[in-house]
Amino acid sequence: MAKCHVCYRHCDPAEGALGFCGGRIAKNNTTIAYNYGKITSLALDPIEKKPLARFMTGSYILSVGSFGCNLRCPFCQNYEISWSEESKRFAEQAESLTPEELVQIALDTRDRGNIGIAFTYNEPLIGYEYVRDTAKLGKAHGLKNVLVTNGTAELSVLSELSPYIDAMNIDLKGFTDAYYSKVLGGCRQQVIRFIEEAVKTAHVELTTLIVPGENDREEEVRELARWVGTFKNPDGQGVPLHITRFFPGFHMTDRNATDVQAVYHLADVAGEYVEYVFVGNC
Repeated sequence: MAKCHVCYRHCDPAEGALGFCGGRIAKNNTTIAYNYGKITSLALDPIEKKPLARFMTGSYILSVGSFGCNLRCPFCQNYEISWSEESKRFAEQAESLTPEELVQIALDTRDRGNIGIAFTYNEPLIGYEYVRDTAKLGKAHGLKNVLVTNGTAELSVLSELSPYIDAMNIDLKGFTDAYYSKVLGGCRQQVIRFIEEAVKTAHVELTTLIVPGENDREEEVRELARWVGTFKNPDGQGVPLHITRFFPGFHMTDRNATDVQAVYHLADVAGEYVEYVFVGNC
């Protein structure tokens, strides 16, 4: 059996079988990126859409996604390529781009304001080998590399990527172990460790989606913000926190969108501890 080393799950699929994430496959007693170079999404986005509010503002970035995810967020906005029956179809139909081809596309769009490549849409860390190879090549050509991730990965994965990543937006989806394990199918402690290391080498911004009845207690947001406020990015400035509004969808349609005033109130609470707080989806 091939035990995967990417995240806390440490899947051990049989030879030729996929792991839980749907993006890694067992081969020769290890797992490799089954989704390597298989592209489902490609768009030139404003950098603020990642969201990054204090990194290269006003610029654009070539955003690329594959398929698969190691979480099971019931409100996933990109479920078609992350985790659903549709994602299996995307896996079969995805077009392939080598790192060289993707970097060339990024270079060709510089005249449209592009500064580099953002690995996003699905969870890029499950196919970190492609991220590593492409980002290394892109950096050699003067491109910026951005990672948009749930942070659910071992530090060994981060260490392979960190020399080439300039900025990250990491989901800090809540601040209780129960929410991560019971609702998201994740591990908060692994995300905490990932963030603690990521801020040492890259510009990091965090995003917390406020889901009614799940992670919207003032006490939880206060504790989360107090923790975030202890970190500085490499430039010495505080790590920005994005407090965003939930809208019902996918498998979570049993509640209303987050009240706008509640989002602003929780952003104010976070602002007591965090230098830069931004509100999203309102």
